[in-house]
Amino acid sequence: MAQNLIELYNSMNHFGRFMQMDYCILNAGEVEYKLTVREELLATQHTAHGGALAAFMDAILGVASLSAVADEGKLVATIEFKINYLKPALIGDYLTGKGKVIQKGKRILITEGEIYNQKDELIVKAIGTFTSYPANK
Repeated sequence: MAQNLIELYNSMNHFGRFMQMDYCILNAGEVEYKLTVREELLATQHTAHGGALAAFMDAILGVASLSAVADEGKLVATIEFKINYLKPALIGDYLTGKGKVIQKGKRILITEGEIYNQKDELIVKAIGTFTSYPANK
């Protein structure tokens, strides 16, 4: 069941393909994502748009949450997240995002995420709240 829901997510996630994000589920509730900052993601001549980094973070938090509940036949939706931009992401940077569920209730999950550049510098930090619901809805 869990694998089928993850595959369903992958097949429907057109935005993730546009962003060219790749991920690996390390454990239930824990993921690692990869993204290279390319020209289409820039806000200025050299710097990634904050919205692109927020979209990357939403994916990190969301798939960490999804991986925690997929075996229960559930999907997730973002309720909210708070993001802190600590350093800029520059064109050509190779970003690694790490997400982990830190609290899982019957319906609500709290997930934290971090994005690092290729120098292993923390550039973005976030915490999010997700709701889980039966996949058949």
